[in-house]
Amino acid sequence: MDPVSVGLSGIFCLLAVLFLFNIPVGFAMALVGFAGFSMVVSPQAALSSVTSEIWRIFSSYGLAVIPFFILMGNICFYAGVSEKIYRTAHAWFGHVRGGIAMATIMACAGFASICGSNAATAATMSAVALPEMEKLGYDKRLSAGCVASGATLGVVIPPSVVLIVIGLYTGKSIARLFFASMVPGLILCLLLMASISLLCRLRPELGPSGKRLCLLERLKSLPGSIEMVILFMLVMSGLYLGWFTPTEAGAAGSFFALLIVFLGRTMTISRLRAAIEDSVKTSCMIIMIVAGAVIFGKFMSITRLPFVVAGSVAALNVPRFFILVLMLFIYVVGGAIMDALGLLMITIPIFFPVAEKLGYDPLWFSVIITIITTLGAITPPVGINTFIVAGTGKDIPLETVFRGVAYFIPAFVICILLLLFFPVLATWLPGLIAG
Repeated sequence: MDPVSVGLSGIFCLLAVLFLFNIPVGFAMALVGFAGFSMVVSPQAALSSVTSEIWRIFSSYGLAVIPFFILMGNICFYAGVSEKIYRTAHAWFGHVRGGIAMATIMACAGFASICGSNAATAATMSAVALPEMEKLGYDKRLSAGCVASGATLGVVIPPSVVLIVIGLYTGKSIARLFFASMVPGLILCLLLMASISLLCRLRPELGPSGKRLCLLERLKSLPGSIEMVILFMLVMSGLYLGWFTPTEAGAAGSFFALLIVFLGRTMTISRLRAAIEDSVKTSCMIIMIVAGAVIFGKFMSITRLPFVVAGSVAALNVPRFFILVLMLFIYVVGGAIMDALGLLMITIPIFFPVAEKLGYDPLWFSVIITIITTLGAITPPVGINTFIVAGTGKDIPLETVFRGVAYFIPAFVICILLLLFFPVLATWLPGLIAG
């Protein structure tokens, strides 16, 4: 069997292992990658390559960026930052029709900007926002849908763990990836809020207006939220001005997050221990996915499958836009049936060379596939955010959550179309920084 055929067989085997045996994606990629490398070269060469790659990964200074940013998010999570952000958004926008749902989207965006996780944002905002919206008479479909959809901002707005992993895996600048995702993330946030406004205008019973607070009460809601804005601006401006590398930015963010929560007396020793434990567990999971992806990518490289596919696609007598749409369709389908990070790690070795061969900007391509795959977090049959919201919310069945997120899917589609036709939305801001 020629190497390209072995590479194709390896992809099918990987998918079979994932879906039939439910093995974690990192271990599945490592297993298939090692076996495939052994077939193409030899078991001894595979063992030598795997051990050297694992050593290179786990001794990499850049890999420390993952636990640092995860720790920063968990510190804020266990300090109750999400409740303060939600209270601030509630105070300023809760009086308009559908305003509490809009406040939920803004709180999701704010919490995502210092958390970087879909699941954490969904779980936190479900506990904070759903009881409030139920008390004010919001339709359960709208309230559940806005929480699940707003939580997807966790992997679009920096510091996104998914973008960090893409940067480490492809060798692209993490700082530039962060800045590339800022404008699209803001656009998606505004589109989700616009969806709520339109829905509540057409069907006022979905989202009634809340109580209007006076200016003094609004100003009183700012402490606890303004510090998080400062923290986010510190990390991003440090990256922009070259004060920090991404790893140093994560370390600085964790330190200042600790400083803020201890000065605000919102962190206890037990909560700090829980934040550290969760950070270790999540970091180990992600690092193992990266390690497995690198081993699988090494196998793909030795078969030359990505280069053959890229060359064959580039030689096709069809518009490059058609090929791009086909790749994005694969991400739409794949994102609906498996975890976003796992899907990206499997497909990047094949699709990234194709996109670059076709002349597409790698930063833009990274952002658009991130948005498309994170859409899978709210679409059946996997839809991890929908399961979290259904599990956290009281008397909200999964079917209701899926109906609710259907209100917001057009916002994702519009955001993706805007990026397709106006790539400058993702390339302008990173073009202003060096490196």
